[in-house]
Amino acid sequence: MTFPALVEPAAELTIDEVRRYSRHLIIPDVGMTGQKRLKNAKVLVIGAGGLGSPALMYLAAAGVGTIGIVEFDEVDESNLQRQIIHGQSDVGRPKAESAKESVAEINPLVEVVVHAERLDNDNVFRIFEGYDLIVDGTDNFATRYLVNDAAYFLQIPYVWGSIYRFDGQASVFWPHATLEDGTSAEAPCYRCLYPEPPPPGMVPSCAEGGVLGVLCASIGSIQVNEAIKVLTGIGDPAVGRLVIYDALELEWRKLKVRKDPNCALCGENPTVTGLIDYDDFCGAISDEAADAAAGSTISVTQLEHMLKEREEGTRDFVLVDVREPNEYEINKIPGSVLIPKGDFLNGSALEQLPSDKQIVMHCKSGVRSAETLAIVKGAGYADAVHVGGGVVAWVNQIDPSQPSY
Repeated sequence: MTFPALVEPAAELTIDEVRRYSRHLIIPDVGMTGQKRLKNAKVLVIGAGGLGSPALMYLAAAGVGTIGIVEFDEVDESNLQRQIIHGQSDVGRPKAESAKESVAEINPLVEVVVHAERLDNDNVFRIFEGYDLIVDGTDNFATRYLVNDAAYFLQIPYVWGSIYRFDGQASVFWPHATLEDGTSAEAPCYRCLYPEPPPPGMVPSCAEGGVLGVLCASIGSIQVNEAIKVLTGIGDPAVGRLVIYDALELEWRKLKVRKDPNCALCGENPTVTGLIDYDDFCGAISDEAADAAAGSTISVTQLEHMLKEREEGTRDFVLVDVREPNEYEINKIPGSVLIPKGDFLNGSALEQLPSDKQIVMHCKSGVRSAETLAIVKGAGYADAVHVGGGVVAWVNQIDPSQPSY
């Protein structure tokens, strides 16, 4: 499909800009007009992490005139394996400021606007307004649906990307797009592809499952490639297509994504007519897990006290780590035994639990342990509890000598 350029060209390029972008200018498809469009473009990048890092760097190098950065987090050492816009000296600094400095070093001709705040229902319209295009580098489902819905209501196209371990996906969502002949492109939105979020705990985050660092560059660069095409009106952007990349097998696939007439947002009879409670819609944990954790959650401080009592022989319980073996190798709470969450899901873990001792469960942050707690309580372990905050809280509050991840 052929789409008109999203942005009108700027009046002119300076001599410095002509020198800097000469390799673009000699491409007939881009040329002077295309580069002027990039100069006049305003692109908002959500997140300065794994996908945001390469996206910001290549948008800046390409000469996008105004680049917005939405980021509230600080640089952690564990980020540096993939978030290449930050360096060792940036650890502990706000990611938005670190990214802004890197962009300025790549291209001082670009204007950078920092939105150092967490994206939510209260600020999303204010932040999005005024931008021509959005590049979504978020890593959680609640924010993805928020971005999709807000972009739809403001009629702003956006380029989406997702990464996990060795797999990446990318697409362009532009439901309001029209073709060059003025007809509707009948393009889908994110909800057409994923009408409902996966069940809580079903899809691990990158923090739980990991990601190959260089995969971020592969998908982030695809996002910028599509952004440039949409902004300048060249090529055939991935509107209505899902690009899937398997880095381990070095395979690329493209799937067609059609507009869903029953879509809750862009369908014929929409039920989502405004922003909703996205945390509730996606659910950090299932209702069963929330019910099980209510009144059965202990802090790491309480756990430390319980472990001392166990050493003294005044208390007995089994501390179960439900993470994966590779996570257990990185750090652990002393005295814990490893039984991965998958063993609870298939039922084999219950055979390993004693019936005469209290069961105390933990994971990295408390989500997986809450899910497994529901299974254990359902099996009759009424006094079972889980540790809120998991290993992250333990390392931060009790044993900072251990590495975080």
